[in-house]
Amino acid sequence: MPMISVKTNTAIPVDKEVILKTKLGEAIALIPGKNESRLMISFEDNVRMYFSGKNDTSMAYVEVDCLGQSTREAYTKVTAAICDMMKAELGIAPGSVYVRYDEAVHWGWNGKNF
Repeated sequence: MPMISVKTNTAIPVDKEVILKTKLGEAIALIPGKNESRLMISFEDNVRMYFSGKNDTSMAYVEVDCLGQSTREAYTKVTAAICDMMKAELGIAPGSVYVRYDEAVHWGWNGKNF
């Protein structure tokens, strides 16, 4: 039951959004037990953002929420994949990308909780 939210101060053209959606689906599979079949993704572009007190560069904040826990090694792989795709598709330098992980104990879906 993963959810990935992407916020960036740059525009995300529809063709790039589709590519990012596909790559995020591949990246979530780097976490054991997770895959694209239950992945939800949201994109927010053109967000007013500041990094180090400035807003003169492209940046992104990505949240990865998952039911249960994983390993630091798995999260490191996902972070590398996310930074690579932000650079390749949106021109955002890895040093301007924050990735946050939340491990949920309770997660509801389809009228019930897991």
